[in-house]
Amino acid sequence: MADGKATYWNAMVPELTVANFPASLDFYVEILGFTLMIRRHEPEFAYLCFGKAQLMLEQHHPQGWNTADLEYPLGRGVNFQIEVDDVEPILARLQACDVPLYRALRDSHYHTGETEACQREFLVQDPDGYLLRFSQYIE
Repeated sequence: MADGKATYWNAMVPELTVANFPASLDFYVEILGFTLMIRRHEPEFAYLCFGKAQLMLEQHHPQGWNTADLEYPLGRGVNFQIEVDDVEPILARLQACDVPLYRALRDSHYHTGETEACQREFLVQDPDGYLLRFSQYIE
């Protein structure tokens, strides 16, 4: 990664339909710290990255890939895990902006055969209700 921008494109990148593009873009870039890689207008669209994680945002519009009416919270039944080196700076930015957490910071333990892995993680909802799970691997 050069200058905080991805030098590659992930093979699978979620595209989130959003109700208020400026609010969503501000949340992801200004509050969470994502980097804007591509921006387009009509319809509003952004390709963002955070470390090796990538996602796209697109303003809801009639010609979009809308399979049903959108009702808050969007993305029901899915959460997006974003691996980070340290969850604390993200938590601090969220707290400074009075953004409530969906699930508070905690350590989750997973058994993988004879070994145990630990992830320090929390969940937050974006302005449309999509669940983001920031996860830090703890040895």
